[in-house]
Order: sequence, then C-alpha cells, then structure tokens
Amino acid sequence: MRTIKINPFLLGLFIVVFALSCSSDDSPNNSISQVESIVQKGTWRITKLIDSGKNETNHFTGYNFTFHATGILSANNGTNTFEGTWSITNSSSNDDSQDDLDFNINFNLTNDFEDLNDDWDIFSQSSTKIELIDISGGNGGADYLTFEKN
Repeated sequence: MRTIKINPFLLGLFIVVFALSCSSDDSPNNSISQVESIVQKGTWRITKLIDSGKNETNHFTGYNFTFHATGILSANNGTNTFEGTWSITNSSSNDDSQDDLDFNINFNLTNDFEDLNDDWDIFSQSSTKIELIDISGGNGGADYLTFEKN
C-alpha cells in the first residue's frame, strides 16, 4: 500500500489561503448602513487632505463637518457655513470588500471646498476616523482625505 505524506507547512498554508479567500456574508448595504451610522454621530474635522501631492489640510482648520441623515453635509467654523451633499454608494466593482464603497462628497462651490468633491474610496474606517482615497485615472496619483471625530 502506498502512503501519501503531507507536508504540514503546505497544509497550513493551504488552510490560511482558503480561509482568507472566503467572502463574508455581509451585504454591501450593511456596510453602507454601518458607515452612514458612524458619520451621522457627532461632528468631524479634516485632519488630512492631500490633493495632487499638495497638503491642503490647513484650508479646513477650524471647520466642523456634520453629516446629516438627509444627505446634507454642513461645514461650519463659527463664522462661515457651507453646505454640500454626501452619500455612500456601492461602486461597480464585483468583489465583496468594503473597498467597493464610494464616499461621495459634493460642494457646489468655487473655493477650497471644491477640492473635497469626489467619489472617494473608503480606505479604512472606525468609529472615530474615516480615511478616504481617490486614485486619479489620468496620472495614477492618489489624493487622500481623512475625517476624525471631534
């Protein structure tokens, strides 16, 4: 009778790869609801905006952002208030990761706030921090936007 020897390292590697390749049963809508719930609680501030390689964070110092359930995004610094819109949508990608979510921001303005206008990809999220990224289609550069809870 012939005996088959199994290399324990390869077996372990196979199990890890198999486990990581399994998709979650969470639907994108649950992820959308989760992110919406997080950002609608309290006010937020921008702690990072890198636009076309240039740090533009200082343009938003002192502004508190409120993500209203109605889709309105308010920015207030005690003197000025600007309003735009926000939403979270499922992008057209076919995998089930959180990377499929777009964090859409639009201010119909021609000041520094127009730099926020984009369909940002959610890079990471927690109850106190949302990190967004946008990869430019033209030159492949990346823009970064981070909101942190006040």
